[in-house]
Amino acid sequence: MLNLLSQVVNGVKGGVTSTLSGVGDIAGSVVGAVKDVTVTTLKESGDFVKQGVEVPASIVKGSLEGIASIGTASVGAVKGVVDGTVQGFIEGGGKQDDAVNGAVAQAIISSKDLGEDVTDTAVSAVKGAVEAVGSVGGDTASATKEAVQTAFTTATEVGGASVDSVTEALKSGVDGAGDILESMKKPRT
Repeated sequence: MLNLLSQVVNGVKGGVTSTLSGVGDIAGSVVGAVKDVTVTTLKESGDFVKQGVEVPASIVKGSLEGIASIGTASVGAVKGVVDGTVQGFIEGGGKQDDAVNGAVAQAIISSKDLGEDVTDTAVSAVKGAVEAVGSVGGDTASATKEAVQTAFTTATEVGGASVDSVTEALKSGVDGAGDILESMKKPRT
């Protein structure tokens, strides 16, 4: 599986790089390009890759690396990358929660690895995931909850000051995030 995921990352990186090289409005083209690459990847990879968070995460990683390789700041493209990945993954037969979880988490991890702003990335990733789910007719309330929880958990794993800044940015930048984060603090009975 690891070899397949590595192939997915490299294939997506190449596909996104070739599709977006020379495009004047990269931000406006990202959603469609990533969605198309995602659907193609799922068709070529078979049914077993539609399960779990690893494939949408690999698609986000490859897409952000591809965008960075053509000299564009990836934090500006995060929303579109997550949106395209989630739409393509769901339309290709993957589960909504897997798509949202994998895409949001990897966007934050990749932004840290690429030296980008984790706080802005978290908000953009959550918004991209929710928009994507809305575009495919999914449950946006569930997607918002999953995306906010994933962003918080991933920021916690990334560590440092990012947890507090991501928490505050989510509260101010995503409708309903404050309530979702508060509910995570309450003990389960």
